[in-house]
Amino acid sequence: MFEGGISFNKDSDKALRYIGLLGTPIFVGYNLLVYFGIAHSSNYSGNLACLIISALWLIAGTYHFFAPIRSMAQMLFRIVMYHIITIATLMFITGFIEPFASSVVLLFLAYNVYFGRKALLISIASFVVAAIVDIIIRYPSDHTIVANNLIGIGAIMVLGVALVGIIMAQETRRQALIQSQTQERLQYDRVLTIINNLSDATFSTDENGNVLMYNAACLNLLDTNDNLKGVNISSLFTLTDSDKKSVQLFDVLSEARKTVRRDDISHTYGDGEEVRLEMTYAPIKSTYSRHKKGQVQGGFILIVRDVTKQKSLEEERDEFISVVSHELRTPITIVEGTLSNLQVMMDMPTKPEESVLKGSIGTAHDQVLYLAKMVNDLSTLSRAERGVADAGEDINVEELMHKLHKEYEKSAATRKLHLNLDLGTKLGSIHVSRLYVEELLQNFITNAIKYTNEGSITVTAKAKKGVILFSVKDSGIGISRGDQQKIFAKFYRSEDYRIRETNGTGLGLYVSAKLAHKIGTKINVTSRLNHGSTFSFELPQITK
Repeated sequence: MFEGGISFNKDSDKALRYIGLLGTPIFVGYNLLVYFGIAHSSNYSGNLACLIISALWLIAGTYHFFAPIRSMAQMLFRIVMYHIITIATLMFITGFIEPFASSVVLLFLAYNVYFGRKALLISIASFVVAAIVDIIIRYPSDHTIVANNLIGIGAIMVLGVALVGIIMAQETRRQALIQSQTQERLQYDRVLTIINNLSDATFSTDENGNVLMYNAACLNLLDTNDNLKGVNISSLFTLTDSDKKSVQLFDVLSEARKTVRRDDISHTYGDGEEVRLEMTYAPIKSTYSRHKKGQVQGGFILIVRDVTKQKSLEEERDEFISVVSHELRTPITIVEGTLSNLQVMMDMPTKPEESVLKGSIGTAHDQVLYLAKMVNDLSTLSRAERGVADAGEDINVEELMHKLHKEYEKSAATRKLHLNLDLGTKLGSIHVSRLYVEELLQNFITNAIKYTNEGSITVTAKAKKGVILFSVKDSGIGISRGDQQKIFAKFYRSEDYRIRETNGTGLGLYVSAKLAHKIGTKINVTSRLNHGSTFSFELPQITK
């Protein structure tokens, strides 16, 4: 590609080559008209000169069209060659006043395209000089040559400059358009880069809701690999509001007059899965101008985020706080009332019986222990949720089970229960958080002791097929089939009067389920009313 007065490229090169090819038959054709006497010219210098110049036109035109241009020197040679042949044609065959003489403006255009304005001026000057030389040569025999050449060269110059000016103006506008398009593309690429680096699904639509731009997060959210460009935004989502009423997304966008944020909308996938969405959307409006009386709608920008987990956690947190507040209120009220009564009795002139005082103190003490147990369960739950002490370590299973048996043997004996330890062979070790697995087993053992009135409790650890099976079996009151589905819910306590007789926060098994999830296992329960219960879980054995 060459640089001249205007930007030159392959398309303009091709156009000029075709112009050269078409210009050749014009000059050759007119030369032949003069040759055969059909057209008259006062500059005609004979048949031999006409044939030679016509042959040069044919050779130059064919060569220029078919031979590729490889350098600026080659281009300069071709234009100079055309220049010489054209001047020779005007001086020795057609003259400067003939209609076809105006075709030399094509040379002006070529000079300007390839070599710029200075070359254009030199080309014009060369024709002026040629016209003057022609006047000097022919004036003695033809006094009209002065007027003819001046008129002809003037017409050629006016036509040539006008044509070049028009083409240069068009090229300037074309370059401005190309630059504008380049800048627009650059801005588009910048915006697209920003959007693609956002973690939230981001859509840009036109005023009809058809997608113009989107990022990779949109495909992840919609679980698709299809091209979304040009698709109407409403067809991409199956939305419902908090009242389970259908929502058309484009209708929602159309109602927006400013930036709006909503988190009460759900989207349902094709397989029936429902997710909660947070949407931030706003209309895109053009700025005011003299030609516009107001802003013009330019589409919408939409940012979508899956907040299912976040909303679930918020709702769970709110529910948890509400339930905890309720559960704490009862023991605190009892403690406060008991201590108030105790204070009143102590201020009485006649002291109440010692048994009454001891009963009030015992009631308050039991409720304080209940609160302490609840605080301990909440502390354990908090540690599990925050991942505190969840780093795994190698634990010798046999040593762990002996430690737990020794720790709770006296508690079982106090209730006249036998705490048995049943260990298999080749238990080896497990790799897990020591705190979590100990608290999990401790919860099972303390529950077994609490809800077993007579008989025994057996703590088991056995190896089979690369896993260690831990279980705690009791001969206690058992759990009904209906309660087995609910015992891992927070603050749940069975309506069985035998359970209501014992103190409990309703958090023990809820915490146990959280701990089991943290160490990558699941609690299994088998139980029958009045026949006891068995709680078990498995952990992978360390292979050597």
